[in-house]
Amino acid sequence: MTMKRITIRLPEQQVDLLEQMVEDGEFPTVSEAVRDAVRGLIERRGNRMLRDKDQVSFKL
Repeated sequence: MTMKRITIRLPEQQVDLLEQMVEDGEFPTVSEAVRDAVRGLIERRGNRMLRDKDQVSFKL
């Protein structure tokens, strides 16, 4: 899998919390913590999109 680099800006408090998660051993890096959050967002949205699509097909 090819990875692309993106740049995001986050409030300092969120960055501090991400860094704390790394220090606590929850994630190996801040980048991995952010990737985990993005995967969760995509999974939730993807599931919702599939449910919405299924509902539309039943309406036809």
